This record gives sequence, C-alpha cells and structure tokens, in this order.
Amino acid sequence: MAKKDIEFAGDFDLPSIVLHNHKNRGRPVDGNKTGVDIKQMVQEFNIYENMYKGAITGSLVISDAVNLIGNLPIQGTERLTFKLTTPGQDPIDCTDETGNPMYIYKLTDKQQHNDGMQIYVLHFCSREFLRNLRTKVSKAYSGTFDQMVNAIMYDKDLLDTRKKVFYQRTRNQDKIVVPNRRPFSAISMMCKRALAENSESAGYYFWETSKGFHFRSWESLCVEVTGRKRKAKQTFRYMPMNITDDNVDEKILHDFTSVEEYKFVNNFHDVAANTALGTYAHRVITHNIYDKSYRHDDYHYHDSYRLTKHTEPHVPIVDTPVDYDDNGISDYPESRVTVMPTTQFAHGEDTGAYGIEVEQDGKTEGLRESLVNQTIAGTKLVMTVKGQSSLQTGDVINFNLLSVENRTNSAGAPDPQYSGRYIITKIRHRVTADDYKMILECSKDSVAKSYSRSYTNRFLGKEPKTNNTPQDIVRRENTHLSSNAIVGVTSDVDDFV
Repeated sequence: MAKKDIEFAGDFDLPSIVLHNHKNRGRPVDGNKTGVDIKQMVQEFNIYENMYKGAITGSLVISDAVNLIGNLPIQGTERLTFKLTTPGQDPIDCTDETGNPMYIYKLTDKQQHNDGMQIYVLHFCSREFLRNLRTKVSKAYSGTFDQMVNAIMYDKDLLDTRKKVFYQRTRNQDKIVVPNRRPFSAISMMCKRALAENSESAGYYFWETSKGFHFRSWESLCVEVTGRKRKAKQTFRYMPMNITDDNVDEKILHDFTSVEEYKFVNNFHDVAANTALGTYAHRVITHNIYDKSYRHDDYHYHDSYRLTKHTEPHVPIVDTPVDYDDNGISDYPESRVTVMPTTQFAHGEDTGAYGIEVEQDGKTEGLRESLVNQTIAGTKLVMTVKGQSSLQTGDVINFNLLSVENRTNSAGAPDPQYSGRYIITKIRHRVTADDYKMILECSKDSVAKSYSRSYTNRFLGKEPKTNNTPQDIVRRENTHLSSNAIVGVTSDVDDFV
C-alpha cells in the first residue's frame, strides 16, 4: 500500500522493483506475481534525465547472494517495473498497469565482494531508447516540424511510443527527406530547423522525462505562451539543514528547500570560449546553390538579445568597449565564420533551409547557434537536494544564494548574478535504503540584475595616439635590450609575431 504522508525530507515510497525475464514475462510466477522483486538486493537506484539526450536511462547497483544472474537468468533482455513516489507528489511511474516499464540492456562491473556475495550494475532504459537503435527512418515528411516529430514518435514501425508528447507548435513548415537515419537523429535534424510559433527564437530541444517526451524551444521553458514568466516549480536555498524546528511540517518544508551542496561548473564569463563559439558575434556566409549567389549576415549578441525571452531579463555581459579599438564584445563578427549551403525550389517551393525566405537563413543560423551556446556555455549550477518525484527536466527553479558578504545574515541581499531563475537541464534521481536525493544540473542564460556599465563609447584605458611607426617601435626595443644586456633575446619583428 502506498504511503500517503511524508515523514521527513528525502522520504520516498518504492514498494517494489520487479525484474521480468523471458521465462516469467506475461505469466504468473510465485502465486500472482509476474516477476522477481529485487528491491532488497538493490544498494543504489539511479534514474537519469537529460535535456540533451533523447531518452531516460538508469542503473541498479545489485548486491547478489543468490546468483540471480545464473538462476533467473539475466541476459540483457529483461523488463523492469517500479513506481517511485515522494508522498503527496506525482510519481515516477514505470509499472505495467499505469505507466511504462523500463528495459535492462547491459550488466557491468561484476565483482566478487566476498565468498557469498557478488556485486554488479544493471543498466536500464526506456522502450524508446531501444526502439531508436532497432529502427531507421527512410521517408519524406512535409508540414510543420511539430507534425513531423509527432509522426515519427507515434509511427508503429519507428518509435511507436505510448507516452505523452509535450510539444510547441512551429511557425515554419518544410519538406524533409530523412535518408536512413535513426529516429532520434532525424528528430535532432528537425530540432535544428524548427522555429517556434509566436516567437523570434530558433532551434528546439528533444528529451524524455518521467512524465513523457518534450519537443520545445528554450524560450518556452522560460515563459508561458502569453510571454509571462513560467512559475518556478521549487525554490532552493543554500542554508544549514534545520534540526531545531518543533513543527514537523515546517521542518520538512525547510529541508526540502535546503541545498546540501552546490558548485558552478562553468559560467558565462568564459569570454574566450564564448567568443570562439560565436555566442557574441558570428558571420554566416550562405551560398545559394540555385542562383549561384552568396551573402553574409552578421549576428550581434547585444542587438539580438531582446528578440527572445530568457531565464532573466538582463544580459550577462556588457557591451561597453573592451579594447583600444573601442568595439564591444559583439562587434567582432569574424570571431566565428560559418559557410552554410542553401537553395530555393529544392522541393518546388521558394524557401530556404528553414522553410522561410532564403535571405533569412544566415541570420537565423547565427541566432540559433548563439542561443544554443548561451544555454550550454552559460551559467551552469550543480546542486544536491532532497528527492522530489514531481520535478523533471525542463522545470524552472529559483536558487537563492546570498552574496558572500551577507552569508551570516539570512535577510541579506542575494547574489545579483548567480541567484535567480534556472532551468533544470539534467536530473539524477538517487535512491538508497536511507533516503532519496536528486543531483540537479541547472542552466541560465542571463542574470537577475544587470552589471554596471560605462556609458562612454571609448575604452577607459585608451592610450594617446602617437606618430610612431613600426620601425620606431622596433628601434626603441633594440635600444632597451642592448642597454640591459639581455642575452638570447631578439627584437626581430617575425619572432614577436
């Protein structure tokens, strides 16, 4: 019987973990059971959700004293059913009756623990993960991109999913020929070309959570259809775990919102990486195969920022001059140069690679690449919290982090850049015999409070202009070196370059 009341933060309900092999699949075993309950043998139970991968995976660390591998036996074709719930929240339902079972696909790390015990890891995945490996798409699709993705998802000969697909409609449509590619690969190709309805954003993501599949833009994770901010699913704070509250409900709520540990694995201030990736500036040269013409379009991060919605309203880096040439960080389009082939009338319609006017392909590609980089190379937070089965990848959370000077004052001001709204991009559900925890990886592409900027259009440390020629500079270097008698140093211009 399922638990109805939660007793402590990290409490969970996991009645059984049933393994069905080829012998007992579909017929009664041990009375009215149709499998073997291995819950007591599981030392650690993990479920992984990832916004950058198409399907759910997981693992079971097994402590085996009955030789389950040989007696069942386990071959890598078994089915796994379970139902993990935080009492009072939506479950992770992978049962035969009301959900979708998982499938074992490999066994690793087998080792002898002692004379009567062996330990190994069973790896499992969703049904669609395996369907993706077993089928290929060789077909032409037409219509909007959300229609194409749904066609692949529900095709009996392809993924044949029985789960919900949460999708955002696209404003563009096209004809696509998929040449013998796996379904996830075909959908990934469509993600790159999808343009959201009622939005200026470019590019989609495709992933699976415990509640179904998602085909959506980053912008749709930040705001609702009306443009208003999506409500945060949970607010987390970095603070000591509460052990003094007499009120049990308040203590549970306090502990649910407490962050046990956190770290920032990267942040938006890696200017070198983001410059090379084309996050700030990007020149896209499009070659139109139809009329043998070409054009170049320059993407400018600061000019384009307000075209789309973000986790926060403010840009994470200012546009003031960064060098003596008085250019901002977005004023160098040759930071990344991409050559992109495009054409008209490939399928009898006067459209380009995105199913829109061919002249828009370069601008759209520059925007899409920058939006992807802002997510992947933006501020990324990893934190450990108490398990909550209702949270899923793609949810919005708030992370309240006090500024370092206010750490001893809980009423102090939050960190203006690293606090605020984040999108969950990865989740690891980790269940042991004692409790249920989650390791969340979260990203944001903006800041809650804008950085201060200089309103001058000149670099603050600009040197006065001189009439020195390159020869004068080299001559002066030669004089300096000879006066100090530095051995082994040359002033040859080629060596400096």
